[in-house]
Parts: sequence; C-alpha cells; structure tokens
Amino acid sequence: MNRIERIFRDLKSRGGRALMPFITAGDPDLDTTAAMLPRVEEAGASICELGIPFSDPIADGPVIQASMAYALSKHLRTADILAMTRRLRPRLNMGVVAMVSYSIVHRAGPRRFVADAAAAGFDGFIFPDLPLEESDAILGSVRDAGLTCTLLIAPTTPIERAEKIARASSGFVYVLSRSGITGERASLPADLAQRVQRLRGVTDLPITVGFGVSTPDQVRCVVEVADAVIVGSAIMRRVADVREQGRERVVDEVSRFVSELAAGLPGSAVAR
Repeated sequence: MNRIERIFRDLKSRGGRALMPFITAGDPDLDTTAAMLPRVEEAGASICELGIPFSDPIADGPVIQASMAYALSKHLRTADILAMTRRLRPRLNMGVVAMVSYSIVHRAGPRRFVADAAAAGFDGFIFPDLPLEESDAILGSVRDAGLTCTLLIAPTTPIERAEKIARASSGFVYVLSRSGITGERASLPADLAQRVQRLRGVTDLPITVGFGVSTPDQVRCVVEVADAVIVGSAIMRRVADVREQGRERVVDEVSRFVSELAAGLPGSAVAR
C-alpha cells in the first residue's frame, strides 16, 4: 500500500484528519526546506505538499508566486529538490507529494520524471495544470511506479466531470474551496460542505480541501466535512516575513504556525 493511502487509512481508523502544509522547495534555500520538513511533521503534519518552483504558475496567488520566484532566483533545479528529498526521506514518516506543473514533467519526460521522483522518496503528485483529457499517459506512469496522482476539482466543475476527475485520481481528491487563485481569506465559502458531500456520492477517495485556508478555526471547519486540509499561502507568507532573519528563525516560525493549525484537528490536545 502506498504511504499516502496508508496514512489516510490509519487516520480514518481512529477518526483523525490530515493537515497538509504546502512548502515551496528552496525558499529561502534548500537547506532550510530540509530543516523545515521534519519540524512540520513534529508539529502535526501528516503529509507535506512540496511545491516545485515554476516561473508561470496558473493558480497561485501573489504570496506563492513570489515564493517560487525567490527560489528560482537562486538558480534552483528540480534535480536539486529530488536530491534533497532523497537525503531526507529516511528521517520522515509523513507523506510527501510534489505539487508540480505538468510543463516541468513534460520537459523532463514523464516516465523519467516519475521514476526519478519515486527513487527520491516522493509518494505522489498533484498536477494543477493537467487537463483530464491529456492525463492518461502520466497517470499510467504514476500508477506503475506505485505513487499517487491527484488532479484538481474546482467549485465550478460539474458533478459528472468531478466524478471523472476523482476516478482518474488516486490517493486523495483535491477540492478547491473557492475559484480563482491561492491566498489567505477571512472566511470559507458557504457551499463548501454541500460540495464535499456531493463529491462523496461519487468517490470513496479521501477528500482534501485547499485554497484560502489560513487559521486554526478554518482548519477546524474544513475537517468537519473533509478528510484533510491544505494550507499554503499563510505558511509561505510567514517564511517571507522572516527569511532575512536566518534559517533557525524561519524553521521555528513555520513549525510554530503549523502547530497552531494542527490545533484545529480532531483529537488535538489544544483543540476546542
């Protein structure tokens, strides 16, 4: 069983939910990313969504766009991220999935990219810009490698198409809480619970919600209806706020915030 599938199975058996922080690989540098990952696991993360920097992201808001631009300004290469993950994997129990533009995968060659990522210790992929109609080849490669593959379901996606996307996905389904781009929001959409419930009628995969979640209270609200919650912009904003203060400060700030977010999960010692 794939690590992602095992994590969700174990959480379900005890009524738990998953916190999935998004971290841009290489912001402010790869050594800091490597120091962050074990700390966010200790703070309560079950799975980490590791963003592979890309110059033209299609759904990321200004915070993550700026984070990726900062990482790329250091001449970061995808091979460097894979090497870092390979070194770190023996120290991690949490799942690690790559949020990666399909343009990067296509340029490297899908079979080669998937094989290299699997060898590095990645457990799966999220392809934010891969159309369902063009996904068969890469989905086959990912499946053959024993990894998971997740496509995005937007609020505007008709339920018939959402079912097809869920059927093509593995590991979990990624539901966007709102249309538009990533970024912190003051509240969650009123129809989120209804949309998640409709999706449960067409898939047995765990349902993960991202886009706009940024506080422990919002985490608490999301996991009342979903199996996992992704937080990205709120984390990377904190990285940007303290990146000039050194690695230890960045890692401490991210770890502290992830611990606060984890307080919104059921069974947390500090959850209300």
